[in-house]
Amino acid sequence: MRDGGTAARIAEVAQRILVEQGAEAVSMRRVGEAVGVTAMAIYRHYPNREALLRAVATASGRELAEQWERLPPAGPLEERIDILLDGFLDFALGRPHLYTFLMSDAWAQARRFPEDFRDGQGPPFTVIVEAVEDGMRTGMLRRDDPLEVALTVTSSMQGLIHQYLSGRIAVDEAGFRALCHRAMWRIIDGLRA
Repeated sequence: MRDGGTAARIAEVAQRILVEQGAEAVSMRRVGEAVGVTAMAIYRHYPNREALLRAVATASGRELAEQWERLPPAGPLEERIDILLDGFLDFALGRPHLYTFLMSDAWAQARRFPEDFRDGQGPPFTVIVEAVEDGMRTGMLRRDDPLEVALTVTSSMQGLIHQYLSGRIAVDEAGFRALCHRAMWRIIDGLRA
């Protein structure tokens, strides 16, 4: 990539289109028109659509992790878990197209468990792993593989969100959020030391 400012602007516009209309709406031509450059000019910064979508995914994951990192670190772990869950639900329900792209759609170079989630490679997932490790360190959770425990917890929430976004859970948003919290605590209770 040559000009970081132009590349960032291209990725921001691609993200906006994805958030508003879904990944299928993101094309080099459409992004170029919105940025004010030709589709061919985008190829100077991103070799293909997949590379552009990967940049969007990386930036979006980083944004979510940064939002979580700004949450108050103090307080009991139980409160922090609820706050993290609320932040995740805000993200998923507030930006359903982006959420679906990041968590459900098959796309080139999507992160794969476990290799791509070790050593902080998946920023939002890393925040969850750190909370799990904290729970194990303080004795709230029994000792186990933090990566697999984090996967268990996040996959359960992702499954519920997927069901809700596809219309298979017939409650209002407040009821759905309450359901997610109850489900989360059922899982946490099963993992307690």
